[in-house]
Amino acid sequence: MQCGFGVSKRSSTKSEGITTYITIGCSRFGKSNISSQNILNPHPITKTQCKARIFAKRLEDNKWIVTSFSDEHNYVLSPGKSCNYRCNRKLTATAKRKLELNDADGIRMNKNFHVLMVEAGGHENLSFLEKDCRNYIEKVRRLRLGTGDASSLQNYFKQVQSIDANFFYNIDYDEENRIKNLFWADARCRAAYEDFGDVITFDTTYLTNKYDMPFAPFVGVNHHGHSILLGCGLISSEDTENFIWLFDT
Repeated sequence: MQCGFGVSKRSSTKSEGITTYITIGCSRFGKSNISSQNILNPHPITKTQCKARIFAKRLEDNKWIVTSFSDEHNYVLSPGKSCNYRCNRKLTATAKRKLELNDADGIRMNKNFHVLMVEAGGHENLSFLEKDCRNYIEKVRRLRLGTGDASSLQNYFKQVQSIDANFFYNIDYDEENRIKNLFWADARCRAAYEDFGDVITFDTTYLTNKYDMPFAPFVGVNHHGHSILLGCGLISSEDTENFIWLFDT
């Protein structure tokens, strides 16, 4: 890994929970499956069908034997970039604490990460990337929205919708079924959007909730020149995936 390549692991486990074989290979094994190619912004090719790997299987006496091994890569290794491979990246306890404190103070992630980079003397001295920090803070924010709060929120939205059939809400869940993002708009907001939805402003600079989830109001202007609310959203972090979900909703 320190030689300049990432690793991936594959294994097979029986129903009894016993691992029968394991393969540890170069992360560039296989072929990239890109359905479309953007000429202006091409997707980087990360798979080169590299055959470097080690294969081992378990014997009947529970001992392991290496059955095949290859250390030949079909691309130029980059030892200087080894810290960027996922298998080598790790957020330290100190970094996690600073990220949480700065996030609670409303410091945006780009500045939050910049502080850690300066303290380390450069990004090459960090064992993690900015996206690792974003993923961690996003997870922390979701955890702040506890089970009781999440259930209460869903019950409240359902109650409002039972009274107002035009009340709309949508909730985005993560892989662990926790609330990740949400959007809502009542009947008045939806009617205002139909009449004054030609020009809309969108701002996520307000971190007013106790979960530090960016509040995202959609605001329009009526025929009197007054600001009117068209809808509201809460997102776990300001990244592209969450914004796409919010705008699609």
